[in-house]
Amino acid sequence: MNMRTEKDTMGTKEVPADSLYGIQTFRAVENFPISGLRAHKHFVWATVVIKKAAALVNMQVGKLPKDMGEAIVKACDEVLAGQWREHFVVDVYQAGAGTSHNMNANEVIANRAAEILGLPKGDYTKINPNDHVNMGQSTNDIFPTAMRLAILKQLEDFYPPLLQLEKTFIKKGEEFKHILKSGRTHLQDAVPVTLGQEFNAYGLAMKKAHERIHQAAEGIKVLGIGGSAVGTGLNAAPGYREGMIRELSKITGWQLSSAKSLFEAMESAADFTGISSAIKNLAVELIRIANDLRLLASGPRTGFNEIILPPVQPGSSIMPGKVNPVMAEMLDMVGYQVLGYDQTVTLAAQAGQLELNVMMPVMIHSILSSLEILKNSIAVFDKRCIDGIKANIEICEEFMHKSLGIATVLNPFIGYAKAAEVNKEAYRSGKTVREVILEKKILSEEELNKILTPKYLTGVE
Repeated sequence: MNMRTEKDTMGTKEVPADSLYGIQTFRAVENFPISGLRAHKHFVWATVVIKKAAALVNMQVGKLPKDMGEAIVKACDEVLAGQWREHFVVDVYQAGAGTSHNMNANEVIANRAAEILGLPKGDYTKINPNDHVNMGQSTNDIFPTAMRLAILKQLEDFYPPLLQLEKTFIKKGEEFKHILKSGRTHLQDAVPVTLGQEFNAYGLAMKKAHERIHQAAEGIKVLGIGGSAVGTGLNAAPGYREGMIRELSKITGWQLSSAKSLFEAMESAADFTGISSAIKNLAVELIRIANDLRLLASGPRTGFNEIILPPVQPGSSIMPGKVNPVMAEMLDMVGYQVLGYDQTVTLAAQAGQLELNVMMPVMIHSILSSLEILKNSIAVFDKRCIDGIKANIEICEEFMHKSLGIATVLNPFIGYAKAAEVNKEAYRSGKTVREVILEKKILSEEELNKILTPKYLTGVE
């Protein structure tokens, strides 16, 4: 491998000659061979957007010569267009606060800008990673700002499949609108519901989860950029802070604002625990729903068998013809992972000390990973499971009539005590509540038929 020699404050080192990253990045690669995981594409995008905005603002305020600033902007635009991503090589588990990631971006942009100006890689005489690409900045305000922009970018990809899942649940709710079934509380017989009411409730749960995430994301739009190292804005030019908000809003198309206190923005990770918690709450709902569907589809001969999930693959290597609820099982596992990521964010957030929380790299890895695996799992769960669910109408109605919860419906007509006697008799004899009522002539068939209707039982027209 051809190598070039670079120098930093710790000495000299050989780095690959064709790499756009430099000596500080290479030190981080050697120091942190931890997971093999690299920065998420949206986090690279967010970091480079900030570098582009900083170059534009520093040119505007007269701190960065035009030729150097334009070369930096051009280099940033190339990365934003998808080029040079292979040169962002630092592991997600790295130096505290994300200095390694920030320097990786600084060096890639500086080296590419140098090439644009006709200089070789590693020649920092014209454009320096620290002095020019990082002008007016610190990892301490760049990294949390990049976290915020990356989350907002990832949410743009995340919302559509979540909205589609909500719509599919509601569609199924309408399809199953008049299918009566036994309700269950404590896993015991309860009063009747319709299958449609259950699926409509799932759709509403998705809608509310979506709203919670969207609300939490509003706090993510408030940036601490311009705070520099500790919140004082040291080494940032007058007008830099305002200019960064203006340029970042212009580049991203989002309505961004500056934090009232750059000190608080740098010290507190509450906005990140807020968005992580909202994502976790969605995962909890998805786990609950997936478990419901597994239960409702259990059997087919020895379980509930009230719904039929689409078969997507053989379920056993030894039992012929067995089909398992694999999409719901997958969603459960994704949900458990998201709960773990949220716990990581919580622990990292409380580990902040004085003017900075250095645990930011693991926070953004956890949040973006949660959004990524949820986005993908929700999309396939919707397409390969929910959209193809069929109702087993005969089983639903059979269980509804067998349910001892039917007796509750009779309370206003025959009284609680009498209804309890009917229930006990039905349980002892193995007969339905309806059969006991008619045999004992407690109510006529005509009276009973008026009561046991979807409208009276569930309120469904």
